[in-house]
Amino acid sequence: MAMRDTISNKLQEAFTPENLQVVDESHLHEGHAGHRPGGETHFRVYIVSDAFKGKSRVERHRMINSALTAELAGRVHALAIQAKAPGEG
Repeated sequence: MAMRDTISNKLQEAFTPENLQVVDESHLHEGHAGHRPGGETHFRVYIVSDAFKGKSRVERHRMINSALTAELAGRVHALAIQAKAPGEG
């Protein structure tokens, strides 16, 4: 399974988001630290979930990082996160 799909599945299961996009940006980082042949190293996540209501930006990032512990310890070098609660601009 592609890493993008693994990340999507884990976030879907953990947060039941209203909106979720996982973008593989590895091609933008060729020649930089952490890039490997074949990509799947740098991702951007856009997620909207009720689970983030009342949580700070740092708390939201920690929640996502916790859900993706194995991936972040393995092949994923970088994860950019935009996490919001429904109704946030």
